[in-house]
Amino acid sequence: MDPGVSSLADLLRSHDRILVFTGAGISTSSGIPDYRGPQGVWKTRRPVMYQDFMSSPRARSEYWQQKLEDREAFGAAAPNEVHRALVRLEEASKVELVVTQNVDGLHRAAGTTRLVEVHGTNTEIECQSCGTRSDPEPHFAAFAASGVAPDCECGGHLKPATISFGQSLRRADLVRAFTAAETCDMALALGSTLSVHPAAEIPLAAVQRGVPYVVVNRGPTDHDHVAEVFLRLEGDVTTLVPPAVSAALA
Repeated sequence: MDPGVSSLADLLRSHDRILVFTGAGISTSSGIPDYRGPQGVWKTRRPVMYQDFMSSPRARSEYWQQKLEDREAFGAAAPNEVHRALVRLEEASKVELVVTQNVDGLHRAAGTTRLVEVHGTNTEIECQSCGTRSDPEPHFAAFAASGVAPDCECGGHLKPATISFGQSLRRADLVRAFTAAETCDMALALGSTLSVHPAAEIPLAAVQRGVPYVVVNRGPTDHDHVAEVFLRLEGDVTTLVPPAVSAALA
């Protein structure tokens, strides 16, 4: 067995309240782009700030056009072996909470229930005034036909229920995530550079309690200096995590 797989399997086997923190690197095998990597989306696209979205019709249309392009390119994405492995870990009663930075909805689609989508989700549309959530399809169809960003019946602006640049994270999600960091017996970060705050502070809260911390990522991360065990992948995260989970649960 690969030494990295064996090391991770041993840790998974010996812990029962694991805080799992995931980033874009676990979804690239599903066809979802990495936003901050060398070939990431933000290298070629300017994000629309939340304040501009709320104040400018032109910014709202630009935002919806970006989301429409993403939806058309990655709408067929499905959970991969990493998502499914984490579901198996949860079903074995070993997961305290999965906290994901991803907005692709693939954890939920795979069957994860102990989940906080700390940056929100593209799978629902949310009114920025009344908070009502709805199915994305009719809104994207209307925008594709008109080029006009849709509004809610209440008059509020509609957008996918993600956290935009300049928008505050939801307090309830942060409370759940940091509570899990205080009760977990191991932290496992997968496919994240751990450079986006405040989300990246969540596994650090567990580390400060002295619990084991494993970081699995294709390249360097901002937490390399604090990880008790750092497993660097030469390839995709899917080459290490699924076999480690299978070995731990055998």
